[in-house]
Amino acid sequence: MTEAETTSQTGKRVLLAKPRGYCAGVDRAVQTVEEALKLYGAPIYVRKQIVHNKHVVRTLEAKGAIFVEENEEVPEGATVIFSAHGVAPEVYEQAKARALKAIDATCPLVTKVHQEARRFAAEDYDILLIGHEGHEEVIGTAGEAPAHIQLVDGPDSVDKVTVRDPEKVVWLSQTTLSVDETLETVARLKQKLPLLQSPPSDDICYATSNRQHVVKEIAAECDVVIVVGSRNSSNSVRLVEVALDAGARAGHLVDFAHEIDEAWLADARTVGVTSGASVPDELVQQVLAHLAEWGFTDVEEITTANERLTFSLPQELKRDLKAAAAARG
Repeated sequence: MTEAETTSQTGKRVLLAKPRGYCAGVDRAVQTVEEALKLYGAPIYVRKQIVHNKHVVRTLEAKGAIFVEENEEVPEGATVIFSAHGVAPEVYEQAKARALKAIDATCPLVTKVHQEARRFAAEDYDILLIGHEGHEEVIGTAGEAPAHIQLVDGPDSVDKVTVRDPEKVVWLSQTTLSVDETLETVARLKQKLPLLQSPPSDDICYATSNRQHVVKEIAAECDVVIVVGSRNSSNSVRLVEVALDAGARAGHLVDFAHEIDEAWLADARTVGVTSGASVPDELVQQVLAHLAEWGFTDVEEITTANERLTFSLPQELKRDLKAAAAARG
């Protein structure tokens, strides 16, 4: 029996979202650690998880990366890489004090938000940072101008906002939020503060928006949407929420294929599959293979955007790679 005949008999299918998985910022961050390990040799220290994905962290650990929470855990004079989520200025100062060789793998789109925060603070604005309390990206951005920035964690916290001058207030946001929830928060803020200014360009990153958009396209047709990603990955968690809001009957977040509960698929005919921006595609392929074992062999890829953006490696690393190539040369 052919695969097509099997599919028509089972009536089971997978709608595979595209874009999904690695974004340009994650690709750059992971590559930064890999290239640093090759160039300088193990161990290379990384402050916080380079990206929020268990598999990626384990893979890099196996190659000789050591993940630490703070600079104090890095031996003096060693090399440390700052994660894709960005860090506050004081973290650079701490690194300098310990004579660490710091390589900054902050996503350029996060760096843009940091620059906006510094600029608006210099102009004495109150800055309302829309984001999730405790998230590394929020901590890093808030650290740029702590006296000027207050966190707004979703629409429900708008009532607590107070500003010095309602004519000098601007909002910025964490790059990995739900687009819809952020717009709702902004709308609530504008009811309270009609003269609230917006950032010069949208802070929510293109990859977050694109991954949410394609999930909205497929969700209503899906009995279950499976999002591959880690629980500490903000954009992965948001994808489950977006799927449910857009009409999926159920949504689940898994790190690995073996975490899929067969009970989720008991009455399912259509399963949506996507992955967060820090997830390598091999994990998605393992999920598809797992679903095929349960009869979901018909896979249709639904594409709503083609991503071609790439970011070059951090300047500090590029300089050393160039010098090493010249020395070999």
